[in-house]
Amino acid sequence: MLTFEEIVEKAKNFTKTVSKEDFLEFYGYYKQATVGDCNIEVPTDAEKKARYDAWKSKAGLTAEDAKKHYIEVYKKYAAKYQ
Repeated sequence: MLTFEEIVEKAKNFTKTVSKEDFLEFYGYYKQATVGDCNIEVPTDAEKKARYDAWKSKAGLTAEDAKKHYIEVYKKYAAKYQ
């Protein structure tokens, strides 16, 4: 079974461009898994705000749970983007 870190590398190497919506799903779990609860102020830039919202929506998840969710998201989208 692949580790979270290995799955992250595989996701970074998708051959097709990931949609913004799908990217934000990955992003939220990744930030929660690697940093913890969102610890930045709300950005004013729309794209940065979308990333902020994706991360903020995962508040309260433990790093381990966020990693598990990230792996599930990878499994859900792998065939679509490889």
